[in-house]
Amino acid sequence: MKAFERGKRSHQSSYKLLKNQGLPLLCSQKTMLIPNASKWCLEELVKFINCKEEREQKVIPIFYHVDPSEVRNQREIYKIAFSRHEKNADEEKRGKIRRWKTAMREAGKLAGYDVKVDSFESEIIQDIIKEICGTIPMVLDVDEKIVGMDSRLEKLVSRLEIQSNGVRMVGVCGLGGIGKTTIITALYNKISNQFRSTSFLTNVREESTKDSGLLKFQQQLLDDTLGVKGQLTLKKIHEGVKEIKDKLSSKKVLVFVDDIDDSRRLEHLVGKHSWFGHGSRIIITRRKKDLLKAHEVDYIYEVDKLNEVKALQLFCSYAFRQCLPGKGYGDLSIQVVRYADRLPLALKVLGSLLFRKGVKDWKSELKKLQEVPNMEITNVLKISYDGLDHTQKMIFLDFACFFKGAHVEIVTQVLDGFGFKAESGINALVDRCLITISTNKKIEMHDSLAQMDKEIVYKECPNESGERSRLWKHEDVCRVLTINTKIEGMLLNDQCTSEHEIKFTFEAFKRMTRLRVLIVNNNQVQLFEDFTFPSHDLTYLYWAGYSLASLPSNFHANSLVFLYLKDNNIKRLSERKLVS
Repeated sequence: MKAFERGKRSHQSSYKLLKNQGLPLLCSQKTMLIPNASKWCLEELVKFINCKEEREQKVIPIFYHVDPSEVRNQREIYKIAFSRHEKNADEEKRGKIRRWKTAMREAGKLAGYDVKVDSFESEIIQDIIKEICGTIPMVLDVDEKIVGMDSRLEKLVSRLEIQSNGVRMVGVCGLGGIGKTTIITALYNKISNQFRSTSFLTNVREESTKDSGLLKFQQQLLDDTLGVKGQLTLKKIHEGVKEIKDKLSSKKVLVFVDDIDDSRRLEHLVGKHSWFGHGSRIIITRRKKDLLKAHEVDYIYEVDKLNEVKALQLFCSYAFRQCLPGKGYGDLSIQVVRYADRLPLALKVLGSLLFRKGVKDWKSELKKLQEVPNMEITNVLKISYDGLDHTQKMIFLDFACFFKGAHVEIVTQVLDGFGFKAESGINALVDRCLITISTNKKIEMHDSLAQMDKEIVYKECPNESGERSRLWKHEDVCRVLTINTKIEGMLLNDQCTSEHEIKFTFEAFKRMTRLRVLIVNNNQVQLFEDFTFPSHDLTYLYWAGYSLASLPSNFHANSLVFLYLKDNNIKRLSERKLVS
């Protein structure tokens, strides 16, 4: 005999799948038709059946000390009771009675729980509780300290267009640590009760690197949405694709795919809109926009940083367990929020780090953070960096060390001069939310990312600055002017202070044969007549306060893309041709 899920019509093979926004329990017993007391029960029965038909809600009948066939066929006590209701009834009441009979007939067709006189009721109650728990969508754990969620959820819900009948896919993207998972978890809790079948697939990037991991997620998707855990076992990915398409194409589902970074995996989990039934909603999160665009999602929601007020509230909720700074910590709290640059992950980590610590400890931690970034934050951000190719990494490091805030068109020319294919590289960084281009065409980057990049350069050789590819600290620049061999880029800005002049000599520069970028914005630099640029790769030269009357005799300008000499003493550029 074919097994039917309780709550579905047991006499039809082509029944409509039940959906729910709640879970009505219908208890039928012989006393429900006692005159006067029965009218309310019968009206409620009509409402339940209407919800089942109109909203596709699931209804679970409990036949208490009554045979379901008596309810369905309205025999014995039911026949007698309806005769009493019909006695002396006017046409309006007869119409109401017809609705009652139809509803009872429909209820009798539903497979439910048959509680006989000699049944062990405690066991049946446990079975009912188990079914309810398995039917009602789980509530996911969301951090109680979340801030600024309502407006984000409102926007996402509006883009999902839940009331429309089509299938919609929505992508959520943003920088690591920006709060994508937190947002969609809260979204799941908000809307999952409007769907009969739901699935939330987490950590897809980490756990699906091998085919076995991807197969596991296909299995979970089917188990969650079909409610058949243990009854269907997948062995091959292509088998999983077929089962998903066959089983879910007529089913309204809510599916979340969190943190996926590979188009193949996405195609094998939620390949096309046609894989799912009318009214289905698919939400996908990732750090890059390009995969979402290629997957033809209907809308991409890019998560922004918190505003300053919300950022301070979030930080304080961890640092003080309240929404405002503690007494005497106001200025320090603002400093931390500015350091975190309103990134939720950084605010949470630093708030937890500083919880119950004194002012002295706060100042010490802030000073340390300026030199060494917090590794818990860096490890999350570095995932995006690790996904870049070699050229994209080079561009990203240059941006952090030299070109943050620079005009993108100028930097593009410079990068092309390096042979870096600038447009492709910049688009890749924007797509991964690692940089943004402002309305006035300036390159912008989150401070935590810039600090992470500088830490990457520092780790090229922690004990010897001259062995690193890029320098931006005053003390490191001064040191390498006497020992360097591998510098590709160097920045000496006007924020660097020193009691003594900085001397740029022939000996200091003759070993810098790989120098691509030189930025000097410091009036304490002293040049000697034998000063020289030995590098043929110099592409970007910015020098404010250049003190010599001309550029060095061996200055090579073949690769030069950008030249800026401000407040200089130049009388002639050179005594020879600069470009061969």
